[in-house]
Amino acid sequence: MVYDHILLDLRPPLATITLNRPAVLNALNAALFAELAHALNRAAEDPAVRVILLTGAGNKAFAAGADIREIAATDAVTGQELSLRGQAVFRFMETCGKPVLACINGFALGGGCELAMACTLRLAADTARLGQPEVKLGLLPGYGGTQRLPRLVGRGAALRLLLTGDIISAQEALRIGLVDEVLPAADLMPRAEALARQLAANAPLALASTLRAVDEGLDLPLEPALRREAELFGELCATADKAEGTAAFLEKRTPTWQGK
Repeated sequence: MVYDHILLDLRPPLATITLNRPAVLNALNAALFAELAHALNRAAEDPAVRVILLTGAGNKAFAAGADIREIAATDAVTGQELSLRGQAVFRFMETCGKPVLACINGFALGGGCELAMACTLRLAADTARLGQPEVKLGLLPGYGGTQRLPRLVGRGAALRLLLTGDIISAQEALRIGLVDEVLPAADLMPRAEALARQLAANAPLALASTLRAVDEGLDLPLEPALRREAELFGELCATADKAEGTAAFLEKRTPTWQGK
């Protein structure tokens, strides 16, 4: 696929995906969604890629939301289809088995905020602003915002943002737990790359299984969640990476991961 609305930079062990519609603040339209899905799949299937970075072109926006012209033309059927399409792309990203770091370099509103919430971790420039203003358009968040936001910040804080449509600062987002770090804008990508390389130095199967254990366990009662953790632990115990990791620890050397 030739990308017109995103940039994909593969530099193993990292892959950087940049939403590239700066003239419209990287708004999420159907073409961008298709390209994003394709790029995420490429990065997920490349064994040399261990961590994915996601950001927006320019210095104004990560993604300022969904394309309002597309949404304005929807009815009940096409609106639900649009929502399901976005949810599927975000859910794939969330469960692709590799950490995805949102590098929020400006506005992350509506669908842009939902995109960031579907990432593994969120780093924000101190100039970033986040929010779910869909109620001001007669809508609710359709790409997972009503579900992921309460899981991240709690029911009360989530409802305040969802029902008011308020746009908050990066510092307020950090305070309530919506983002994990806030940095000067110039430091955002260097810090994100440093964190990504720290994650990439760990065993890839262990990273994938940890992500899976947390994702699956959050929606289970404690007892079955613990059983699922034990199952995944057992699977890892049979891998070459576990043998290499324990041997390297005992031999006081750096492990060489095979992803097997």
